[in-house]
Amino acid sequence: MTVKSIGDYIREQREQARISMRQLAQQAGVSNPYLSQIERGLRKPSADILQQIAKGLRISAEALYVQAGILEDRPADSGVRSALLADPELSERQKQVLIEIYESFRKENAALAEAEAAEAEVAQAAAEAAAETKASKTSWSDATAEAEQDERSGDVGDVSGQTIPSD
Repeated sequence: MTVKSIGDYIREQREQARISMRQLAQQAGVSNPYLSQIERGLRKPSADILQQIAKGLRISAEALYVQAGILEDRPADSGVRSALLADPELSERQKQVLIEIYESFRKENAALAEAEAAEAEVAQAAAEAAAETKASKTSWSDATAEAEQDERSGDVGDVSGQTIPSD
């Protein structure tokens, strides 16, 4: 997008929200002339200024970043975003709010899935450790039982460093 189009987009959003340029400038913490220059395409706002303007317009800062070319638009999703953006019955502001809600649900679900995967990984590691411990104990038990059997049968092998007294 060009500098002019971000200004046009901000102006459209401001007009749809029925906010005067002076009100938006005050809410965004920028001067009225500076906001006017942005809207007319004479100035290119920084990411920080775009974030402040987005707050003033009560829209997603991401939407402004995409319009300004700072962020690339997200790859295709399940079609929900496209459907919302294509709906002529919704205002731009309503579309952005719905997309933000949708994205927050997706992030929440992704975080939950990640936590469940980590939990399953921990459980798998614990099961493997328990199996290894059991195998280790079994080996020790088998060795001990074998030694006791040898001892009972009198077949005690030569243990270096020990002498067996003979009568």
